[in-house]
Amino acid sequence: MTEDNKKAAWSRHELWFALTLTIVFLVSLAVYVFGAEIEKPESGKTPAAQSGKPGDKPSGKSGFAAPLPPVETAAAKTGDMGTYLNGLGTVVPLSTVSVKSRVDGELVKVMFEEGQLVNKGDIIALIDPRPYEIQLAQADGQMAKDVALLNNALVDVERYRTLFKQDSVSKQQLDTQESLVKQYEASIKADKAQVENAKLQITYSKITAPVSGRAGLRQIDPGNIIHAADAIPIVVITQIKPIAVIFPIAEDNLPRVREKLKNGQQLQVDAYDRQRSRKLATGQLLTIDNQIDVNTGTVRFKAIFKNEDAELFPNQFVNVRLLLDVKRGVVLIPSTAIQQTQKGTFVYVLTSGDTATARFVKVGETQKDTASIETGLAAGDQVVISGAERLTDGAKVQIKKPSQDNATAVKDNTTRKFK
Repeated sequence: MTEDNKKAAWSRHELWFALTLTIVFLVSLAVYVFGAEIEKPESGKTPAAQSGKPGDKPSGKSGFAAPLPPVETAAAKTGDMGTYLNGLGTVVPLSTVSVKSRVDGELVKVMFEEGQLVNKGDIIALIDPRPYEIQLAQADGQMAKDVALLNNALVDVERYRTLFKQDSVSKQQLDTQESLVKQYEASIKADKAQVENAKLQITYSKITAPVSGRAGLRQIDPGNIIHAADAIPIVVITQIKPIAVIFPIAEDNLPRVREKLKNGQQLQVDAYDRQRSRKLATGQLLTIDNQIDVNTGTVRFKAIFKNEDAELFPNQFVNVRLLLDVKRGVVLIPSTAIQQTQKGTFVYVLTSGDTATARFVKVGETQKDTASIETGLAAGDQVVISGAERLTDGAKVQIKKPSQDNATAVKDNTTRKFK
């Protein structure tokens, strides 16, 4: 074959190859366009929306509709909702006393355990009382001596008065004897004071609890010589029943609280732990501080708690909720049902045919997992509380029943058990 014939043969092969590729491309394009037209639903509707049932088969390739989004619902109810003022408070004991000795001497005995609850008047420590007992004996002896001298002076003064009447002694001698009687009477008063002082020192040698409370760690051990001027106390006693909580509230809320107190209302205060998950104690508002903190714009409130179970501990941080008012008969729903959008706050309400309809509402107070609705809902309305992120206005839904979930969980557990 000549060179020209070879070139002509290769040109025919290239032409057929290009023609074949073009035909294949056109056939594929036609199949794609024709198939898309067959599967295309009506404008604005999904296959599932056309049929209205999750099991209907549309005229597309797959033959199955998309499953309806599962949701959980709850009924709106009427109830009471409190208006609270929240703050971070500090537990403060009503009394904190550093117990020190009033006399000097050896600490011979400690009569309390660290951390023990003591009552007012309980003996908690003992100072060696013997030096003060000796002082008492000396004071008693001195007073007895002065009493004897006074009695003798009284007898003498009576004699001098008789002699003065007989003109046997001068007036000056009588006055001197009467003055001596007064001196002995003054000495006896001083002796009595010395006796009482010695008795008081003996009393002070028994150290008692000045308040009821919890004893802290012992600061001084028995055997040490202690003095009334020592800076270190034997122990610190903190009163915990009752106990107080001090917490700040924004100054804007001050007029409402003062109005309640002016009318004689007792405002309830609840103390919660750091996570706000457990209520520790319930008390009452005691008083309000006399000035506003200009740095924070808050005013300090003080609440009193009985603290019978000792749940509140001195210097503990607690979350405080002051009950300011209670709204009666309002519509309540779980707060998880509330959705936010640029147009406002709304909830999905379940209507007939298991259809979720978006409804704008006005939310009032929200406490924990419950919210009050001022307008937009009525008692008995079913609101979506789970699965709302997959919904649109007017979408059909599948309601999840707790019994079905429990049955599935039991089935899963049984399957795992016997695998």
